[in-house]
Amino acid sequence: MEDIEVVKEFYAAMASRDLARIHALLDPSCTIDQDPALPWGGHHVGYDGLATFRLAIGSAIESKVTTDALFAAGGEVIQFGRTRGTVRATGAPFDLPEVHRWTVRDGTVVAAVFAIDTAAMLEALAAPASG
Repeated sequence: MEDIEVVKEFYAAMASRDLARIHALLDPSCTIDQDPALPWGGHHVGYDGLATFRLAIGSAIESKVTTDALFAAGGEVIQFGRTRGTVRATGAPFDLPEVHRWTVRDGTVVAAVFAIDTAAMLEALAAPASG
């Protein structure tokens, strides 16, 4: 399977919450990185790291990522689009640009780096309750 197809399948598995498929597409020592200034950010390793990341982000925000482009470049698969949603604690909305960089080796994801407009997300997280 081409690297870009692996990443497409990973997004589909995440959307359907298919944990068995996610684990099949993820190398057991995979690393996931996002700005440590975010409550879910930092360096996460393996299946446990993914679980920690997903729990932290899921408890902080409800969001959906849209993909404007997905392409291979320089040994990585690059995705860019937007993340839209609300802050769980307050209902404050956000709509931010994001970029994901994926490294795939032998049909599995070995590294993922997620980048968003951190300052704007921190502002949304600190916003008062909407309503």
